[in-house]
Amino acid sequence: MAQMIKAVGLAKRYGNVEALRAFSLEVAKGEIVALVGPNGAGKTTALKLLVGLLTPTSGEAFLGGYQVYRQPLEAKRILGFVPDQPFLYEQLTVSEMIGFIGGMYHIDPGVLRERAEHLVTTFGLSERLNSRVSQLSYGMKSRLILCVGLLHEPQVLILDEPFFGLDPQSLRMMKQLLTERAALGMTILLSTHQLPIVEDVAHRIAILHRGQIVALGTWEELRRLHGGTRLEEVFFQVTNPAQASAR
Repeated sequence: MAQMIKAVGLAKRYGNVEALRAFSLEVAKGEIVALVGPNGAGKTTALKLLVGLLTPTSGEAFLGGYQVYRQPLEAKRILGFVPDQPFLYEQLTVSEMIGFIGGMYHIDPGVLRERAEHLVTTFGLSERLNSRVSQLSYGMKSRLILCVGLLHEPQVLILDEPFFGLDPQSLRMMKQLLTERAALGMTILLSTHQLPIVEDVAHRIAILHRGQIVALGTWEELRRLHGGTRLEEVFFQVTNPAQASAR
């Protein structure tokens, strides 16, 4: 199966601090992989290296076979990225924001209208098209950033904390969307602290601790290897064995 995301020995150092160490990971076409770990474990650093927002101290990253640092335009054409603190043009309306992003990707106007109509319906934004972005709630802004991130139909979708601050309805919609997109062939890599959601949607789980992957596998594989009936138990067992024993 084609590997759409590939990290080979990625490392990032800030002075004497190693934010990420020997990070290697492959994500196949149509697969959802979740990165989980304590604060400061290196999740956001790993994602920013993969999308080319940071330059690694060492190692390589590939998206769809394109070397992210040598072929940035080719890699980014197939990428949708939603950061943990996304930037939105607050004074634009929802409709203007969609049109602006569609223009950036040179999407044909007719195609853009068709895609936008489908996406705004999916994300429940139809009644907000004429609202300024600044007037949207946090949850609605989260829906909008994912909506515009999917306009160009990326082959690879990378999300940093996409579930933070979402209400139950939005969470359910997000889980369903990711599952459906993966089934259609989209490759998804996400980081989150929402461990129960990871159990529901991820095909594989990578646990990061102190800048490196310390466990990787399906939920069933991790459970058999480390014990426990919930991912939270496995998480504590891997990242803090003493605390896990106390629990």
